[in-house]
Amino acid sequence: MSEFSLIYTHFQHLTHTHQNTVLGIGDDCAISRIPYDCELVSCMDTLVAGRHFVHETCPHAIGYKSVAVNLSDLASMGATPYAILLGLSLPNHDNDWLKEFSRGIADICNEFQVELIGGDTTKSDILTISITALGFIKKGESIKRTNAKIGDVICVSGHIGTASLALSYILGENGHLKHTNSINELSNNLTTALQYPSPQIKLGQQLINYANSMIDISDGLGQDLGHILKNSGVGAKLYLENIPCIDELNDLPLNKKYQHILNGGDDYQLCFTLSKHKFDEFNTLYPNLIYPIGEIVEKQGLELFFDNQPVDFDIKGWEHF
Repeated sequence: MSEFSLIYTHFQHLTHTHQNTVLGIGDDCAISRIPYDCELVSCMDTLVAGRHFVHETCPHAIGYKSVAVNLSDLASMGATPYAILLGLSLPNHDNDWLKEFSRGIADICNEFQVELIGGDTTKSDILTISITALGFIKKGESIKRTNAKIGDVICVSGHIGTASLALSYILGENGHLKHTNSINELSNNLTTALQYPSPQIKLGQQLINYANSMIDISDGLGQDLGHILKNSGVGAKLYLENIPCIDELNDLPLNKKYQHILNGGDDYQLCFTLSKHKFDEFNTLYPNLIYPIGEIVEKQGLELFFDNQPVDFDIKGWEHF
């Protein structure tokens, strides 16, 4: 099958046409219409087999997650997703694999009304997926990492550490796949967290005019919160017992529990800061959606506490190199 036949068969008619698309798949470039009162928000993430997911991961989950991690970046700025472009490098042409992979992309794109408007395919020794995601936000409303204020409440949007725990069950203590069925042995909540993360698009939009700063948690809560602190020139106190997590993490020794929560990554929840007044106002309008875990302080750096006692813990999230 030629490259163009592959694109036509699996991708050209995969998603619904968006109202802002002038020209989609089929030409040298896609053409999009940007609403006059909006700004274009764009991001790109690359997933490499054996690095970002184990080779035994089902293709539907690979397709779904490759889009989800990009939509999570858009959510972290309050943007509304519009479209994606796909770069796909394949070791070989496997029609069954491509059918399931493209179905995973279609499922999440249709869930969030996103259109696949273009991309590229090529042959490579290593399976690699690169997604560029595009979104819109009203001018001046984007939420950045640079505006955390002293006195802000630090919040997260949901359970932290679940995906990291799931991966540890798959790989075992030595960091290698335990056996080929280990993925299928995960509980539903662990499988969902690791393979089908849900980008917090709606919450990101709700936080416009409330949150002063925001980031999505991909490389570990400690490291990603550290980006907000560094870019805003502030520090933080984090109260570990307040960080929401699943019961399976509570069954672990504290050092292992917080290794997953602070350093594990792959959560794709939102971490954000907002004033105490805005926190109270938001909770009145949208109760039980956000979880306070700390506060922004003047002294730079991240201080950890458990039961009001300082904790010494090495913050070392995901390292790409």
